[in-house]
Amino acid sequence: MMGRLRDWLMAQTLRVQLTGCMQQPFDDSSQPAAQIGRQAGPQPPLATPVQFVRGVGPKRAELLERLGIRTVEDLLFYLPRDLLDLSQVTPVDRLKDGELQTVCGRVVDIDGRELAGGKSLSAVLLDCDGRYLRGVWFNQTWVQQKFQPRARVLFSGKPKRQSGRWEISHPRVQWIDETDESTATGGLLPRYGLTDGLKMDDLRRLMKTVVEQYADFVPDVLPAAFREQAGLVHIAAAFRALHTPTTADQFAAGRHRLIFQDLLEFQLGIALRRRVWRQSRGAPRFPATPKIDARIRRLFPFELTAGQNQAIREICADLESGWAMHRLLQADVGAGKTVVAIYAMLIAVAAGYQAVCMAPTELLASQHWHTIDRMLAHSRVNRLALTGRLTAAERRDALARIASGEVQLIIGTQAVIQQDVRFARLGLVVIDEQHKFGVMQRARFGGNATPPHTLVMTATPIPRSLCLTQFGDLDLSIVRDLPPGRQRVITSRVAGSNDQARVWEFIRQKLRSGRQAYVVCPRIAPTAAGDGGDDGLSAEQVYRRLADQELRDFRVSLVHGQLDSDLQAAAMAAFRAGHTQVLVSTTVVEVGVDVANATLMVIRRAESFGLSQLHQLRGRVSRGSFQGYCFLFAETELAESNARLEALANHASGFDVAEVDFQMRGPGDILGTRQHGDLPLKVADLVRDGDALAAARQTAFDLVASGAFDGPEFAPLKNQVLDRFGRLFDLAGSG
Repeated sequence: MMGRLRDWLMAQTLRVQLTGCMQQPFDDSSQPAAQIGRQAGPQPPLATPVQFVRGVGPKRAELLERLGIRTVEDLLFYLPRDLLDLSQVTPVDRLKDGELQTVCGRVVDIDGRELAGGKSLSAVLLDCDGRYLRGVWFNQTWVQQKFQPRARVLFSGKPKRQSGRWEISHPRVQWIDETDESTATGGLLPRYGLTDGLKMDDLRRLMKTVVEQYADFVPDVLPAAFREQAGLVHIAAAFRALHTPTTADQFAAGRHRLIFQDLLEFQLGIALRRRVWRQSRGAPRFPATPKIDARIRRLFPFELTAGQNQAIREICADLESGWAMHRLLQADVGAGKTVVAIYAMLIAVAAGYQAVCMAPTELLASQHWHTIDRMLAHSRVNRLALTGRLTAAERRDALARIASGEVQLIIGTQAVIQQDVRFARLGLVVIDEQHKFGVMQRARFGGNATPPHTLVMTATPIPRSLCLTQFGDLDLSIVRDLPPGRQRVITSRVAGSNDQARVWEFIRQKLRSGRQAYVVCPRIAPTAAGDGGDDGLSAEQVYRRLADQELRDFRVSLVHGQLDSDLQAAAMAAFRAGHTQVLVSTTVVEVGVDVANATLMVIRRAESFGLSQLHQLRGRVSRGSFQGYCFLFAETELAESNARLEALANHASGFDVAEVDFQMRGPGDILGTRQHGDLPLKVADLVRDGDALAAARQTAFDLVASGAFDGPEFAPLKNQVLDRFGRLFDLAGSG
C-alpha cells in the first residue's frame, strides 16, 4: 500500500507544481479552529439525538449515554470491540496440524506448574463436544486467573499434536457470553462494550437500523483517487462492513478504513504543526567544527558509545540548521544521555550563547550539577546551580551573573523559569525527564523573540506508539546501547518470609565485601491503620526495623522527599562517599542517582509500583563494573501485578519493558502523568493499532511535505483536521 501511495503522492506533487495551484502553508490564525469547515443551516441527520432513532426512545437513550452515545454519529462510530466468528469453528476431530483454526469448548481444567530454569507452564483444558484440546502458556502464570470452570470460550491458533492430544500454544482467547442469544445461531457477530440494562442483541439490531438509515449521510473526506491508492473502502461501506458484516475480511477492511482515517487526521495535525514550527522558528547556527568537537571530547574520561555518537550527530545537525531544534532524546537507564546533553550545551557555549538544563527535582538537579562540575573541572566554562536552596543574597548574585552573560551554563530546577530569571543570550534549553513538567512550564523558555534550541530528554523509554502521537512533532534520537562493562541487573521476585530471610543474608554478605544497597519503599510514613506495626510500605518503619534487626551491623540511613533539601543532600553525599552502606528511601532515587558501588536493591511491596518505574529504580544498581541484583518483595495474587513483575524479571531492556507496560496499561498514564487527558481519537486504539499508526504517520507526513495536502481535492480533509485538532495543537505547540 505504502509504495503505491507514495508514487501517487509524487505524481500529485508534480501536478500541483505544474499547474501553479500550490497554496500557502497552513495558517488557521484568522478564525477559530472549531468554526473551520462548518456551515450554517438545519441540523444535519448525523446530529439527530439518538433517542429519536427507531427502536431507542428516552429510556434506552439514557443507557446509551452511559457509553458516550448521544447522537446518530456517536452511534455509528461506536465500533465493535471484536468479531465473534462462529462460522469458522473447526471440530477437534477435523483439526489440521499447523494451520490457523478456531475451536469452541468449555473450560474443564486449569493447571500450572514450575519448569526447569525458573520457567513456568500454565494450561487450560477445553471440552469440545466430548473431544479435548489444551491451551498452554509459558511464563505467564497470571493467565490461570482469567479462566473460570465451565466458561465457554474460543481458542484460535495453530494446533499441534502433543502426546496424543491437540494443543495450541498461546492461543487467542475469546469468551462467549452465555446471555448472548445470537451465539446459538452462529455466524458473524460484532461484539460491543455494554452497560447494565443494555443487551448485546438489542445493540446489534439498533446498529443495523442506524446503518441502513444514516450511513450514506457520512461525508467521505478522502479523495477517491487517494482511497484507491491506499486500498481503503468508502466510508459508508466501512460502517456497513463493521456493524453488519457478511465476511471476516469485509469486517477487517471496514475497521481498517475508520481506524486509519482517525489516525491519519491526528497525524496530519502533527505534521502541520511541525511545518509551522520549522517555518516560524528561526534560530542561530551553532557550528560543531572538528576543533570544537576535539576540545569537548577531551573533557570526557571515556569513549562514547555508538548510540551516543549517533545522537550527537543528529543534534549537531539541528544546531547548524538555522531553525530551532525541537528534539526528544530518549535513552535506556544508564545509557549516558547526560553526556549527550553536556556535549550539546558546550556546543552552544562555544558559539557564544548560554545553555540551561532544567531537572524536575533538586536531587536530580544536584546529580547533574555534580556530574557537569566534575567533567568541566579543567574548563573555562562559567557555570552555576540555580535551585531553591540558594539564600536570597546568593540568588540575587546568581541572577545578576546570568543576566549579564557572565555565566554560560546553568543547571537548576523550576527555579530557572521564574519570572525574575533573565538570560543575556539563551541559545539552548535541555529539559530532563520532560514529562514531569507541565506544558506551560516548558513553554516559559519559548517566550523569547528568538526561541532557543530545545532538547527534551528522558531515561524512561517511551513506547513507539506514544512517540508517534504525544511526541510526534519532535525529532527523535534514541540511545539503546550501554557503556562497555555494564552488566544486566539480575532481577528476582521474592515472596514469603523464608525467601526474604535468604535475601537479607545474601545482602549482608555483599555489604561485608564492600558493596552498598538501596531499600525502596512506596511511601514515607505509616498510615493510621499501619501505626501499630511494620506493613512493609513505610520508609520510616522499614528504616527503623532494618537498623534494629536485619542490618543492625551496618550503617543505614534514610532519605525521602519530605526531608529538608540540605538533609537530603547530606544523606546522598554520605551514601555516595561510602560512609553509609544502606540507603532506605522512597522513589526520590528513581532518576539521577549514580553510585557505582551500589549493586543491591530491595523494592518493598513491588506490586504497588508501575512497570516502567520499577525499571527506573532497578537502573540505580549495576552502574559500575560489579554485578547488580534487584529483589522484588511482593505479596499479591492479582494477575496484572504478577504479570508486571514477571515481565521485569524477563526483560532487561527499558525499551522492551516500556512496550510490555504499554500493552498492559495502555496510553492513559504510561509516563506517570496526565498532561491533557486521553488522546482525542474517535475509534483508534494505540495499543491495538500500532501498525496502522505507523502507516498513517508516514502518509500524513508525505502528504504535507509533498504539498499535495494543500491541493483543492484535500480541502474537505484539511477542514476536518483543523476542526478536530486545530486548538489542541495550538496548545501543545507550547511544549
